[in-house]
Amino acid sequence: MRSVVLGLFLCTVLPLVNAQCFKMEHTTPVQFCQDETDKTWHPIGSTWRNSKCMGCDCSAKFMSCCNQMGMPTGYADKCTVEYDYTTCTFEVFEKVPCAHGTFGK
Repeated sequence: MRSVVLGLFLCTVLPLVNAQCFKMEHTTPVQFCQDETDKTWHPIGSTWRNSKCMGCDCSAKFMSCCNQMGMPTGYADKCTVEYDYTTCTFEVFEKVPCAHGTFGK
């Protein structure tokens, strides 16, 4: 019974995941991988998180990175998303009209 519940849970959650991963294969032998975002160099066997919240891995055959923050989808047009790259989080909130006044002519 537990497997059925777990299977149903995964079937409902997996479509919501937007992993946004990429893999770049090395065409020549390398000792380091260069982060495309930050332009930093990382030795083979290392993992790191760059300034855009991508978790990256450097191997002798390729460099792969996946978005660690996730991206919201399916929100209404009246909403906006604010990303915080220092904490790798985001907030979806409703846009609020700005109140304003005038003076002069």
